Amino acid sequence: MRAFILFLFGLWFGMPLARAADESIVVIAYPGLPRTDQATLLRLYTGRVVSIGPQPAVPVNLPAGDPVRTRFLESVLGQSEEQYTGYWLVRRYVGKGAPPLEFDTVDALLKHVLATPGAVGYVPASKVPAGANVIFRRQL
Repeated sequence: MRAFILFLFGLWFGMPLARAADESIVVIAYPGLPRTDQATLLRLYTGRVVSIGPQPAVPVNLPAGDPVRTRFLESVLGQSEEQYTGYWLVRRYVGKGAPPLEFDTVDALLKHVLATPGAVGYVPASKVPAGANVIFRRQL
């Protein structure tokens, strides 16, 4: 529905806004972390693993409601915002950890990932800096 509304808005104002909703999600990590697969990212972002291969990894998120987070949750983790938030609510309640640290903007998340050993985060493909360690890409 959202893509359809953006499409109509783009037609009305002559702008290609619908394309922005279809942008790829790229998972980047601190240099040295190896490439990974979707199943490992699901386990990492749900607190079931704390490494990618032999390397320790610490996932970070954008805030709930951010469109990039929504695309990441749906296309990579296969969850809605409600499912993901509910999962972490229960997990925290039973004493099995806390959800990943959140950053208000893509730029703040990028800065943290590039400067923090083990950090893993997701960004739109258009925001991936040159030379970034891309460990997963989801084409939408």
